[in-house]
Amino acid sequence: MFSKYISKEEAAEKIKRFCAYQPRCHKEVRDKLYSYKLSTDDVNEILSNLIAEDILNEERFAFLFTRGKLRMNHWGFVKIKYALKMKGVSDRNIKDAWLAIDKQEYEAIASDLFLKKMNSLKLVNVYEQQAKTRAYLLQKGFEPALIQTLFKNFKEQ
Repeated sequence: MFSKYISKEEAAEKIKRFCAYQPRCHKEVRDKLYSYKLSTDDVNEILSNLIAEDILNEERFAFLFTRGKLRMNHWGFVKIKYALKMKGVSDRNIKDAWLAIDKQEYEAIASDLFLKKMNSLKLVNVYEQQAKTRAYLLQKGFEPALIQTLFKNFKEQ
């Protein structure tokens, strides 16, 4: 991608609009600023100003990302944690965002996905049905212990 050189002031205005569109992590904003061909000092100064003005808040980003991926995409904690790590979010912010999530809602989403998958597989072999359901939930990022609990509860019913 070709980028033209723009001034620090222009870059600051563009990046404010970029951050206003949706919450962003520090890494996304830093990468965008570097794409404007700014110096490291200019990038650090703009980032500091954005953080001071509370336009850029990684804790808020982590919480909203976690909540959105859980509710909209039905991702489990493992997949959410990995995605946040890829975005350069700190372990502390990941942990805080996860602690803010309602565990009953999380378990209800996992249970709903479990039942939908089990009911959608019309296989003769029960073991194959269970294996495909387990693989599906693991791919969605749910913890093996939670999946095991779902199978246990399902067998008891």
